[in-house]
Amino acid sequence: MDLKIKNKYKTEFKKALDTFTEKLEKYVSTENGDWSVKGFIDVYKNIYTISSDTKIVSKILEIHIFPQILQFAEENNYNIILTEHQNYYPDLTFIHKENEQVKFAVDLKTTYRKKNGISSFTLGSHGSYFKERDKKKNIQFPYNQYLGHFCLGVIYTRTDINADDPTDTEIYQVQELQEDYETPNTKVGERKVTTVDNLKSITSVIKDFDFFVAEKWKIASDKQGSGNTANIGSTLSIEDLRNENGIFSQLGEEWFDEYWINHGSATMVKDGKPTKITTLRDFLEFKGRKDLWDKIVSRKPYKKDTK
Repeated sequence: MDLKIKNKYKTEFKKALDTFTEKLEKYVSTENGDWSVKGFIDVYKNIYTISSDTKIVSKILEIHIFPQILQFAEENNYNIILTEHQNYYPDLTFIHKENEQVKFAVDLKTTYRKKNGISSFTLGSHGSYFKERDKKKNIQFPYNQYLGHFCLGVIYTRTDINADDPTDTEIYQVQELQEDYETPNTKVGERKVTTVDNLKSITSVIKDFDFFVAEKWKIASDKQGSGNTANIGSTLSIEDLRNENGIFSQLGEEWFDEYWINHGSATMVKDGKPTKITTLRDFLEFKGRKDLWDKIVSRKPYKKDTK
């Protein structure tokens, strides 16, 4: 497949994803911006609220929007393959129904707002499958078979930033769900049950959603995203995520690839000592391309999100 045709498919897929994300905010929200998911319900109509722990919220959000993702794929003539293992990349593989050479990788990423941007998230590994792009280790298909690598991101505000403890879960009974002959529960075990008039009376753990789609390389930073693991970090600016304005965005995908393939292994001499290269600025100097320093996108001073 020549480059022109690849870019045509890529542009069309990105445009379709952009349109799709515009609909998702309304799908997951009440009219005042709260998450429409209030908790879990059992057969006795007890509703258990959700912890705002990021892993719990992330998984439930993925389940919540997955029917919409399936519909998107069908409407745009793609099949979806889910990752076979938990630590495999990507979360979703889209394969065109009429041309199986057309594959796109889509990772679902969720994060919450902080005073100075967002809590960090990662953009996949820069290890085995990223370096050996014709291999299938920890990846659904070899990396070089994908025409594009996208992040479908969800940014939200936590209603109570201290509500990480699952023991803080509250239990409700909702009058609008009760039949006339039913008597509301007052306790579940030793836990008190609170009765409210309707589901909307229950406070959602998150609110104010902002969905975005970006090519992974355009929102990447030059820093690892999580401790000692070989994961690529993202920009922490909400504005830069929306506008695909990461540190590599003016340099191009080739520099993103080369930098992260060599991250932590390439070495240069600084102040007379061998030093592993872990910044884009040093890498460009190492490659003899100081002339490209002005294309490094610096993080802008934080402006309060106006959403």
